[in-house]
Amino acid sequence: MTDTASNAALSPLPPLAAQADRLIALGVHDLAGIPADEMRAFAEKAAGGGDGGALLAVHPDRVPASALTPLLRRDDKPGFVVVDMPDVDDFAPESVELPDAPLYLVTGVDRGDHMANWSPEEALPALTKEGRTPLVLSEGIHWVLQQPAALERNRCFMTIGSRLRKPNGTLDARTPAIWISNGTGRDGRERRNAPKVGWCWWGNRHTWLGFGSTTGRSS
Repeated sequence: MTDTASNAALSPLPPLAAQADRLIALGVHDLAGIPADEMRAFAEKAAGGGDGGALLAVHPDRVPASALTPLLRRDDKPGFVVVDMPDVDDFAPESVELPDAPLYLVTGVDRGDHMANWSPEEALPALTKEGRTPLVLSEGIHWVLQQPAALERNRCFMTIGSRLRKPNGTLDARTPAIWISNGTGRDGRERRNAPKVGWCWWGNRHTWLGFGSTTGRSS
């Protein structure tokens, strides 16, 4: 199934200039130590190169997921990281090569609805076969910052391009995901409907989670 079909309900991403302005309004440029003019200039140059429809991303080395997540909003509620993921910023790109630049573009972003109820273990080889790579967590957060509608009830997504490697060299079985809190358990009732960064097991399936992916990245 194509990314167009998987994202059928979503409008196109905003123009890159608007995305830069959005990140600047949220203070992401300050968090990353990137002057606002530099961010706008990058977006302007990229737009001139014909990269319409791309997502503007800040490299996770410049702004970690823990700093980006509270900027998410849904029903006027800020995003949050689940309490049992205090090591969220230790999840790094795994078998995914990011551009060596503070700002870069992510093209052909897709939510992977057609893979809902697949496990990460099943989805990764299927994405590879389609010529796609999974999103890393920070890219998924950037997407929802620019396009909040990318996060819907029963249509949320994992970002399995980020993994945590243990000291012994093996991969942690947790895989990051972005979805919507039900306000139950340790989330707290006040967080119902808030955007949520959490995790799922590598071998488990979830009916409401697809797999965020991209056709490529460039700087």
